Amino acid sequence: MRSETPAAPVNDSAPGDGLVKTGVIVFAVGALATLVTVAPLFLGTDPFPTVAYCVSMLMGVGFLLAGAGVLRSIAAQRRQARAGSASPAQAR
Repeated sequence: MRSETPAAPVNDSAPGDGLVKTGVIVFAVGALATLVTVAPLFLGTDPFPTVAYCVSMLMGVGFLLAGAGVLRSIAAQRRQARAGSASPAQAR
């Protein structure tokens, strides 16, 4: 009966998933800010204040956050693989 809901909620999130999601959002905000700050150069209008250029630096911060999330996920998978491979060896 596939239409039934499971008794317990399934937690599919792995370590680092939150960092990756946050990094993607911060990267998107930084990319949008970069596009907005570059637009006056092509439109011939006055440039934005320095704060707008500082917000565009969030693109790099988002990239670092997502990278940290990926590395955390890799580390957790390696720990899990080592724990799984160590168990049968000890049973002998």
